[in-house]
Amino acid sequence: MEDVFRGMWVVGYRELLRFIQERSRLFSSFAMPLLFLVIFGAGFNRIIGAMTPGVDFIQFMYPGIIAMTVLMNSVMSGLSVVWDREFGFLKEILVAPLGRSGIVLGKAAGSAAVAVVQGIIMLVLAPLLGVSLSPMLIIKLIPTLIIISLSLSGLGVLIASRMRSQQGFGIIIQLIIFPLIFLSGIFFPVNNVPTWMAIISKINPLTYGVDAIRQLFLGKEIAAMGGAMGQAGSAIGVTVLGHTMTILEDMLIVAIFGIVMLSLAAWSFSKQE
Repeated sequence: MEDVFRGMWVVGYRELLRFIQERSRLFSSFAMPLLFLVIFGAGFNRIIGAMTPGVDFIQFMYPGIIAMTVLMNSVMSGLSVVWDREFGFLKEILVAPLGRSGIVLGKAAGSAAVAVVQGIIMLVLAPLLGVSLSPMLIIKLIPTLIIISLSLSGLGVLIASRMRSQQGFGIIIQLIIFPLIFLSGIFFPVNNVPTWMAIISKINPLTYGVDAIRQLFLGKEIAAMGGAMGQAGSAIGVTVLGHTMTILEDMLIVAIFGIVMLSLAAWSFSKQE
């Protein structure tokens, strides 16, 4: 157990140092989420109008953009694994007296910490978009982002554990990221889509992360406008088998997914020499 914690600390600390030293990552990681927010928001806001009473398209999309920021930074955590393998550093870690599980948890924890920081930085846009913030909302948002980022970091590390080149990892990740983004309810309510798309969206773990963040941001606003969650369920709140998911239920699904991904990643690393 001591080896696991030592490995988690050493690898996690190294990931944080790498992020601090590469300041360009701080800005480049916001490029795609902001691009989607500006282009989709400006292009569709007037066309689509209000998604539900008191919430326009940009306000509806904004919580999903935060989730997208966390997704992209978390899943790309695997890139450091491939980088370390190509330059021989991963082999040195694997032969060191560090627990393999600790190495995986350290990679995931370090990347998750970076993703959470970047997700929180996105909150500076909230007042500009008419989304209200409060200290309590931020307190609730932080553990939500931690669970989402850890789970998705586990996915990134699992994929990277079997990749041998950065180019191959980049291709696979792009094939995974875009379906996760477009079928997670960031841009449209997953309850109002064709049946086949709704099924795929509700299998997507990011859907529940997006829904949890959206409920944190917009749930009280909808209730204040007189639209209870049941009336606004078509836009806010994922419905599974007739049941509208709560924030805790959303997070439970994401956490289970994360446990499975991290466990598989640890198993994959344990099989490597």
